[in-house]
Amino acid sequence: MSDNVRLRRSVLYMPGSNARAIEKARTLPADALILDLEDSVAPDAKPAARDQVCAAVHDGGFGNREVVVRTNGLDTPWGRADLEAAAKAGPDAVLLPKVNDAGMIGNANAMLEAAGAARETALWAMMETPIAMLRAQEIAGAGGRLRCLVMGTNDLAKELGAVQTEARTPMMTSLSLCLLAARAFHLPIIDGVYNDIQNLEGFEAVCRQGRELGFDGKTLIHPTQIEICNRVFSPAAEAVEEARAVIAAFNTPEARERGVVKLGGRMVERLHLEQAERLVAMAEAVEARTR
Repeated sequence: MSDNVRLRRSVLYMPGSNARAIEKARTLPADALILDLEDSVAPDAKPAARDQVCAAVHDGGFGNREVVVRTNGLDTPWGRADLEAAAKAGPDAVLLPKVNDAGMIGNANAMLEAAGAARETALWAMMETPIAMLRAQEIAGAGGRLRCLVMGTNDLAKELGAVQTEARTPMMTSLSLCLLAARAFHLPIIDGVYNDIQNLEGFEAVCRQGRELGFDGKTLIHPTQIEICNRVFSPAAEAVEEARAVIAAFNTPEARERGVVKLGGRMVERLHLEQAERLVAMAEAVEARTR
């Protein structure tokens, strides 16, 4: 499945130091798992967590879930060893925290190559500092193995001195800058976490906001958030039906070379055909995931 249609509706962080959590992750209906070596792991537990996470990745058993290892920063005592060990374990991607410029992506690319990472191992970038917001275009265009941006809204709020409101007004400029950068370079982008795991109504509202803004999915901190997230970020049945109608309209012999067709009393442009094809591909991916 190409990156354009690969499902990343629900991307669940799991602490790398918790063996039971990693084992449970193999059974959860999240689209992707981030096995975390950074924020959720105490300093004295980081080497053991690295070994445990890399062994779990090597052993597999995660099914069709995308498996990502979040390393510590390359400027920390653990970052280089994390990246080298992850490269050898062979996850789907390595998530690099606190990316501030394209040079950090270049360094991580070079380290993954030197460590013998598989060609398929991608690099994801955490966007969670003020300087990253100002350099979002530069980071998104860094190339190499970079395949996805991930918003780190907790760290960003701390750095900004901002309050995490339900409407996320203080975050909106940052979210929009990163969305623009991601789309300019055809990258997926994942929304930040929602901290109040008891407030499922509030969580659903923020998921809907993220979906409306254009995010591909959301990072999660608890399994109870998965079902809502998958539902909100999945194409609605009505939208899929309409998309199929757009595709059918352009596939008629008289419309195949046209830029615009009439459908249900409105004019539909060929750009809507591209959107419709992507929506149907996503719906089919969702259906395949639930079989």
